[in-house]
Amino acid sequence: MVLAGLKSGFRWLRAARTDVFYGWRVVVGAFVLAVFGWGIGFYGMPVYLQAIHHDKGWSVGLVSAALTTHFVLVRSSWPICRRSTHISANVTKAGAFLLAVGICAWASTTAPWQLFIATLLSGAGWAAMGAAAVNTIVSPWFARSRPAALSTAYNGASLGGFVFSPLWVAAISTLGFPIAAAAIGTVAIFTMWALADLVFSRTPEGMGLEPDGDALGILATSITASAAQRRVKLLLWRDLRFLTLAGGMACGLFAQIGLIAHLYSLMVPALGPQQAGLAMGLATASAVAGRTLVGWLMPANADRRLVACASYAVQIAGSLVFILAAGTSVPLLLMGVLLFGSGIGNATSLPPLIAQVEFLRNDVPRVVALSVAVAQGAYSFAPGAFGLIREFAADAPSMGAGAAPVVFIAAAGAQGLAICALLIGRKR
Repeated sequence: MVLAGLKSGFRWLRAARTDVFYGWRVVVGAFVLAVFGWGIGFYGMPVYLQAIHHDKGWSVGLVSAALTTHFVLVRSSWPICRRSTHISANVTKAGAFLLAVGICAWASTTAPWQLFIATLLSGAGWAAMGAAAVNTIVSPWFARSRPAALSTAYNGASLGGFVFSPLWVAAISTLGFPIAAAAIGTVAIFTMWALADLVFSRTPEGMGLEPDGDALGILATSITASAAQRRVKLLLWRDLRFLTLAGGMACGLFAQIGLIAHLYSLMVPALGPQQAGLAMGLATASAVAGRTLVGWLMPANADRRLVACASYAVQIAGSLVFILAAGTSVPLLLMGVLLFGSGIGNATSLPPLIAQVEFLRNDVPRVVALSVAVAQGAYSFAPGAFGLIREFAADAPSMGAGAAPVVFIAAAGAQGLAICALLIGRKR
């Protein structure tokens, strides 16, 4: 039944009916890529941390350092996206293979040094299945409808968390980490290779299509701000809008990835493993709602920086609720999950949309790629940094088991910095 459903879906994606713009088929493919990419390479990481910490007895700080190495390697995705307008189908295939093999290596480690070898594979794999890859796949097909298209594709990341967070917990507890990793990795490889051949191998130019499905030769209406100017590479690094966009994205994702990497294990004492996995899924369901509302309801002339600031403000409220929960109040923990989760998706989907308005069309791919590179360079160290914070909290006698309020304070502080950066960039 499952294979029949997959075959039917692939036949639909391969079809090129004239009444449906092919770009939306690309969005569906990017959505599926994001489901597996984030489900294995991002939302699975908190579960891996807890599983390895519990089974091997290795410290949270050590495993957090491995997570940091994994995310450091993801930074390698931006040169791929900078050099090619369309992500290569072969890159997608290689990424799925490396990510699957890398997670199998995580599950099979017997010594700490092997864990860091495994990160070389998993990090390189997720680099081809992360935020920059989705943006690069979808953006060439859309201009006016890019906010809706990107928000739809990025919702695959949230669905990946919703499905894979409890799936990993259940699979590991039932089959064991090695077998669970091999089974899920095999499905990921099969699915991504099929999508790469049937969908991602095509380009708008190769199909004779214009963005948004417009007729050839029709000039699309520009939504670029009148203040935008052509920027050469050297001047871009001195441009206030670019610096504050990249800085805001870096601070926001530092807070999100640092907290998400540890949130599952922080909730286990109060909720238990299975319920904590479901709570992580609830966070990503909230992310779907938040990203969808922004993508479809945000007016074309809206100040997108203010929209991003509002999203971060809601997440700060979530961090404060986590502090009030003190690691024991289940209702407050779930409320914090909902508030914090509502902005998870917007942190990746809004910066490209801000760049679309504030920079000229030819500069946007470079601005997005460099912003992602800066953000990845910063948030790569978030799991390790938050791991050190947890070690400090564990040594503090005033902090109860599972509470770790300093972790949530750090997340709220980083998101406050993101808001400041985005507001400074609004100045002319």
